[in-house]
Amino acid sequence: MVWRKAYLVLENGTYFIGQSVGYEGYAEGEIVFNTSMTGYQEILTDPSYKGQIVTMTYPLIGNYGCNFEDVESNHPWVEGFIMKELASLPSNWRKKEDLAGYLKRHKIVAIQGIDTRKLTKTIRTGGAQSSLISTSNDNIKTLLKRVKKVPSIVGLDLVKDVTTSESYRWNESVYTWPKGYSTKKRFKYSVVAYDYGIKRNILRNLAYNNVSVFIVPAQTSWKEILKMKPDGVFLSNGPGDPAPISYAIDNIKNLIGKIPIFGICLGHQLLALALGGKTYKLKFGHRGANHPVKNLETGAIEITSQNHGFAVDIDSLKGLAKLTHLNLNDMTAEGFSLREKFLFSVQYHPESSPGPRDSRYLFQDFIKMMEDFKGK
Repeated sequence: MVWRKAYLVLENGTYFIGQSVGYEGYAEGEIVFNTSMTGYQEILTDPSYKGQIVTMTYPLIGNYGCNFEDVESNHPWVEGFIMKELASLPSNWRKKEDLAGYLKRHKIVAIQGIDTRKLTKTIRTGGAQSSLISTSNDNIKTLLKRVKKVPSIVGLDLVKDVTTSESYRWNESVYTWPKGYSTKKRFKYSVVAYDYGIKRNILRNLAYNNVSVFIVPAQTSWKEILKMKPDGVFLSNGPGDPAPISYAIDNIKNLIGKIPIFGICLGHQLLALALGGKTYKLKFGHRGANHPVKNLETGAIEITSQNHGFAVDIDSLKGLAKLTHLNLNDMTAEGFSLREKFLFSVQYHPESSPGPRDSRYLFQDFIKMMEDFKGK
């Protein structure tokens, strides 16, 4: 097959020439890398990647094709996709189409055939930065000028672009072979989930643990939440900078102490800000399914799935909450709790889609917290 040329240009002036394997056109966003070996379909459809061009560090992507089940939302959210090599002969009994066809169908610009090791080192050294992929313009000087105009995600409210427009209820449980996803009809607990870019496998894990979930738009007032009289509130993952999401921070502030709260990823950061803590942008972020985290309460080491470019300032939590989890790669905050206010959160993804299942106990911890709140 003859591939059309594609060009990847970074804000720092670095550029790569490869082949177009997706939709033809332009893609613009912050360039990041993900160290997962598998799970590319879940990564593509994770709303937390809104505003970003994702580089896969594993050299061969697309081995098992794509299906209609391994998705975290209705469609892909990445702005663009980068691979060393796209698998030419994908094979899997669940395969419905190849990755190239999937990318083209969803209008995702993608590039293969570049040195992703060099690119990853460039991002690690220079940090996440503005970038673009072009399949239609081969003038590097013009592309370098254009990439300088791509806005930073710092200070942007990307949640408004990914949140649901209408509330809905969820009753689908986790995947089991050979039945697939099952539907639950009876639940013991009820939770309202704020959708800041929520992943489906979070909802599936809640349903699996006998939780009926009612998902609401990110702007929903805390007063409306309390009127529903749920057993708890869940704060979801989502894209970008937590600081500009003022409406979410204000709502969380007013819910603290009134109802049990569990936050994941962006929800973790928003909860920290609502308590009076601070967040900051990481140099190149944490993205992958192999990040070691220490549970400071048990001493156990968990291998976790992560996707975030911002983090909670550990020092800013002093006197506000207890640090419960620590990233062993860079010693950043991965979790905190305030048991007297019936809240806790983690920076990583215990729903593990993709990734290991070491941290799924946190959903049971949420159940226990809701039970303790009822019995206080």
